[in-house]
Amino acid sequence: MNQLKYPVIVQPLPSEEGGGFVATVPDLPGCMSDGETPEEALANVQDAIAVWLEAAHDMGRKVPKPSAQLALAG
Repeated sequence: MNQLKYPVIVQPLPSEEGGGFVATVPDLPGCMSDGETPEEALANVQDAIAVWLEAAHDMGRKVPKPSAQLALAG
Protein backbone atom coordinates (compact mmCIF):
# COMPACT_ATOMS: atom_id res chain seq x y z
CA MET A 1 0.00 0.00 0.00
CA ASN A 2 1.43 3.37 -0.98
CA GLN A 3 2.04 5.43 2.14
CA LEU A 4 1.64 8.68 0.23
CA LYS A 5 -2.05 7.99 -0.41
CA TYR A 6 -2.99 8.64 3.21
CA PRO A 7 -4.03 12.23 3.89
CA VAL A 8 -1.71 13.98 6.32
CA ILE A 9 -2.39 17.12 8.35
CA VAL A 10 0.66 19.26 9.18
CA GLN A 11 0.26 21.87 11.92
CA PRO A 12 2.66 24.14 13.83
CA LEU A 13 3.44 23.19 17.41
CA PRO A 14 3.29 25.91 20.08
CA SER A 15 6.62 27.11 21.43
CA GLU A 16 5.60 25.69 24.85
CA GLU A 17 5.68 22.25 23.20
CA GLY A 18 9.06 22.83 21.60
CA GLY A 19 7.94 24.48 18.37
CA GLY A 20 8.33 22.87 14.99
CA PHE A 21 5.53 21.03 13.26
CA VAL A 22 3.45 17.90 13.83
CA ALA A 23 2.10 15.69 11.05
CA THR A 24 -0.88 13.45 11.82
CA VAL A 25 -2.61 10.78 9.74
CA PRO A 26 -6.35 10.87 10.54
CA ASP A 27 -7.00 7.49 8.88
CA LEU A 28 -4.46 5.75 11.14
CA PRO A 29 -5.26 6.40 14.83
CA GLY A 30 -2.22 7.51 16.79
CA CYS A 31 -0.02 7.79 13.71
CA MET A 32 1.97 11.01 13.87
CA SER A 33 5.45 12.46 13.75
CA ASP A 34 7.10 15.85 14.02
CA GLY A 35 9.91 17.91 12.58
CA GLU A 36 11.54 21.32 12.62
CA THR A 37 9.90 22.26 9.30
CA PRO A 38 6.63 21.19 7.63
CA GLU A 39 8.68 19.27 5.04
CA GLU A 40 10.63 17.42 7.73
CA ALA A 41 7.43 16.52 9.60
CA LEU A 42 5.91 15.21 6.36
CA ALA A 43 9.02 13.14 5.57
CA ASN A 44 9.13 11.77 9.13
CA VAL A 45 5.47 10.79 9.14
CA GLN A 46 6.09 8.51 6.15
CA ASP A 47 8.25 6.36 8.44
CA ALA A 48 5.50 6.45 11.08
CA ILE A 49 2.96 5.27 8.48
CA ALA A 50 5.21 2.37 7.49
CA VAL A 51 5.63 1.33 11.14
CA TRP A 52 1.88 1.69 11.81
CA LEU A 53 0.98 -0.46 8.79
CA GLU A 54 3.58 -3.11 9.70
CA ALA A 55 2.36 -3.28 13.31
CA ALA A 56 -1.28 -3.59 12.21
CA HIS A 57 -0.33 -6.37 9.81
CA ASP A 58 1.72 -8.19 12.48
CA MET A 59 -1.21 -8.03 14.93
CA GLY A 60 -3.69 -9.21 12.30
CA ARG A 61 -5.63 -5.95 12.42
CA LYS A 62 -7.49 -4.52 9.49
CA VAL A 63 -5.68 -1.66 7.76
CA PRO A 64 -8.04 1.17 6.83
CA LYS A 65 -8.08 2.29 3.23
CA PRO A 66 -6.99 5.87 2.63
CA SER A 67 -9.96 8.22 2.85
CA ALA A 68 -10.82 10.80 0.26
CA GLN A 69 -8.52 13.80 0.30
CA LEU A 70 -9.17 16.25 3.07
CA ALA A 71 -10.42 19.72 2.24
CA LEU A 72 -9.80 22.77 4.40
CA ALA A 73 -12.76 24.86 5.43
CA GLY A 74 -12.33 28.56 4.77
